[in-house]
Amino acid sequence: MAQDIRNVIIIGSGPAGLTAAVYTARAELKPLVLAGASPGGQLMLTSEVENFPGFPKGVQGPELMQLMREQAVRFGAEVMDVNVESIDTEKRPFTVKAGGSTFKTHSIIIATGASARWLDIPSEQKLIGSGVSSCATCDGFFFKNKEIAVIGGGDSAMEEALFLTKFASKVTIIHRRDTLRASKIMQERTKKHPKIEFIWNAQVVEVLGENKVEGVRLEDTQTKEKSELKIEGLFLAIGHKPNTSFLEGQVELDKKGYVKVENQTLTNTEGVFVAGDVQDIRYRQAITAAGLGSMAAIDVEKWLEEKGLAADHKPTESYGR
Repeated sequence: MAQDIRNVIIIGSGPAGLTAAVYTARAELKPLVLAGASPGGQLMLTSEVENFPGFPKGVQGPELMQLMREQAVRFGAEVMDVNVESIDTEKRPFTVKAGGSTFKTHSIIIATGASARWLDIPSEQKLIGSGVSSCATCDGFFFKNKEIAVIGGGDSAMEEALFLTKFASKVTIIHRRDTLRASKIMQERTKKHPKIEFIWNAQVVEVLGENKVEGVRLEDTQTKEKSELKIEGLFLAIGHKPNTSFLEGQVELDKKGYVKVENQTLTNTEGVFVAGDVQDIRYRQAITAAGLGSMAAIDVEKWLEEKGLAADHKPTESYGR
């Protein structure tokens, strides 16, 4: 029945998904947000956010996500903390299966984000947000005049290390091999920088410290000899994995698994839109994700209006810029 078909389903509940929810709810599209069993995205792992506009004293990552969620609900968004198992875009309306239920929808906004790759050792997981980070741009400011380390050997790791030299007194790059994957120019920049040192053929087997990072225990990848390095911050730059496993065959993905965009937020499947880190391999910031979320919402509203599909929709004349 028509009343059982949603105007839009938003998959994901980070800054992109919740911003899209605010905009589509204000447009009276009555969005359904499938937030995931662990809602909130990567900001749930961030202790303090100081670069999101409107919070001059900073804000805790989980608090920011809760405020965004409350704002979306206030305007009429429905939020369910369930994981999406699959979507079917072959027939219209689309079908979304999540939390043991099946939903029909005219449009979908994919905002599932990307997850940082971790070492997956207990001591690391315990100290995420307490000295262990995967985002230098987000957390570098908190390590002024401190000695820190970066794990990785690609361009991202070199970029993170160079950025962190603006704050840290010393940056040690830890790499499990004796050669880097990074481009030659990035290698030259890091090797010439007076604040950067390298530890080769080493892997972190334990992060030291109870309530904050105090050091790491290293193992030589060739000799298996153990050693310790005193640091106050550990940044992982070993890549991100887009949360797109349920999308294969439904929208076009690139070779790394990120959703390909036709134009800003449009996928190759008409009626399916995308926002945030699930398509953004460059910036990966809360504010850019939120911006893409608003763009996806505006694109969805216009598309539904053009197709005459939006039930009870009143066209938005102003987006409150």
